[in-house]
Amino acid sequence: MTNINISLPDSMTAYVEEIVAKEGYSTISEYFRELVLQDQKRKASDRLETLLLEGLESGSATPMTEEDWQDIRSTVRQRLSQQSSQNHE
Repeated sequence: MTNINISLPDSMTAYVEEIVAKEGYSTISEYFRELVLQDQKRKASDRLETLLLEGLESGSATPMTEEDWQDIRSTVRQRLSQQSSQNHE
């Protein structure tokens, strides 16, 4: 793990210490890790929502063809092959 030092005004320090005590966090670090995790989840959710909206606004759906599926399989195989060769380097 890496240590990060942050500076907080006294009022924020008091708030953080109060939250840690009231909500059962064992350390201030645990509280900040939870805040970062929540932020990561929120941003991932926002990104997913953006992608879903883009998909809905992209026009009418078209049926998948056998060629579409073959292209998808080929792309996946290429990516797996690239990952495999990068892992062996």
